[in-house]
Amino acid sequence: MAQSTASSPRDQFDDFRDQFVQQKGLPFLRVLSRTFVETACRHVNHLWRQRIYTPWITLSIFLSQVLSDDHSCDDAVDRFQKFRYDHELPPVTPKTSSYCEARQRLPERVFWDLVRTTGQSIHQKANDSWLFQGRPVKIIDGSTVIMPDTPENQAAYPQVDTQKPGLGFPIARLLVVFSLAVGTVLEAAMGPCQGKQTSELALLRTVIAQFQPGDIVLADRFFCSYWVIAALQARGVDVVVRLHQRRTADFRRGRRLGREDHIVTWTKPQQVPDWMSRAEYDAMPAQLTIRELRVRVQDKTKRVRNLVIVTTLLDAKTYQAKELGGLFRQRWYAELDLRSLKTDMRMELLSTKSPEMVRKEVATHLLAYNLIRGIMAEAARAAEVKPRRLSFKGSLHTVRAFEEVHLYDPARIVADLPRLLSLIGKKRVGDRPDRYEPRAVKRRPKPHPLLRMPRAKAKRLIKRGIIPYSKA
Repeated sequence: MAQSTASSPRDQFDDFRDQFVQQKGLPFLRVLSRTFVETACRHVNHLWRQRIYTPWITLSIFLSQVLSDDHSCDDAVDRFQKFRYDHELPPVTPKTSSYCEARQRLPERVFWDLVRTTGQSIHQKANDSWLFQGRPVKIIDGSTVIMPDTPENQAAYPQVDTQKPGLGFPIARLLVVFSLAVGTVLEAAMGPCQGKQTSELALLRTVIAQFQPGDIVLADRFFCSYWVIAALQARGVDVVVRLHQRRTADFRRGRRLGREDHIVTWTKPQQVPDWMSRAEYDAMPAQLTIRELRVRVQDKTKRVRNLVIVTTLLDAKTYQAKELGGLFRQRWYAELDLRSLKTDMRMELLSTKSPEMVRKEVATHLLAYNLIRGIMAEAARAAEVKPRRLSFKGSLHTVRAFEEVHLYDPARIVADLPRLLSLIGKKRVGDRPDRYEPRAVKRRPKPHPLLRMPRAKAKRLIKRGIIPYSKA
């Protein structure tokens, strides 16, 4: 890589940002230093010439873009332009083409490596009081995202079969592993929703190496699979999941631990799955020792739900049924975390037009989310509360407000860091156990008709004076 002189505009900007990164206070900011990002690029053999949009600057602008309300490239470049103007640096072209090309040059692997590094770094620094009996808990959950309807996106992430061509959107499946203690994304995998081996279980198999001995995995009933539990146990990982709807729990059998709490043996299925080789099947254990227990959950509506939980935590004295029931109820945090990503950070509908850029956009959202979670962890430590007691949406608003004023000013950041953490530490989530709301909206939708044919065809009809849709 060509080296620039110390007086170049690029180095003025980079040195300025490095001063900000090297300030004490937020450990994850040091992870995202210019040196670290550029080292990550060299690790994947990505070299770059002397330009304004270096990998570090490009990533910084991309993060600013996904954290903003606007989400557009124009707004991101304008914010960068304002920074250069305020610090008497030469202006850049107002066109977004150079910035977009710089995003395309950045290797996709760099984005995902940064997501894992930041998420795990914050997760590993969690206070002991944030853990479950001293053990880290990781939540698995899946969701989907949609993207612009381009031929490239359709080829990689085809729309669902129930939609006619030209009327739907490409859709991708996303599997995420969250930290229960601090809420960061530890690992994620993307794939299409259509075709063989595209389920969340298939995505989980691609990231199962992420789990470490001593971890506890928390998941919904979809992951209550013999193969999942066996694979995690082989790695020294315990599970707490809800019993799959195709299985039944007979508490008259097995070794009794308490009322509707027993240990049973599951036998390996005789049929070899399509995705598993015979050698892998033979290597799987012939039996699994499983603990099943029933928990009763009553909410404010006086409705009582009976849930059967499956776990490999067999010691009833160390892991009491009531504690396991409380732990399983925290699985709902994964739903809230996904809502924060898709709604608060507007990741549900992506804007990039190629599969590679779609994956980069998702990874940048996850990286920005981890940075917010990192600030929340520091604020929680200062306020002596658990990070889950703080509001992600409130923290996001606070960070945006500080960013608008002086995000790139290291001197003011150092001065205002205690105030930033103090404000976020006060953004508490209300005590609302078993909150319930009607699944309906009060505001009426705009009276636009649905597009029931490809847009190009509709435009041709309009050109001929034909209205291709009805307001009825």
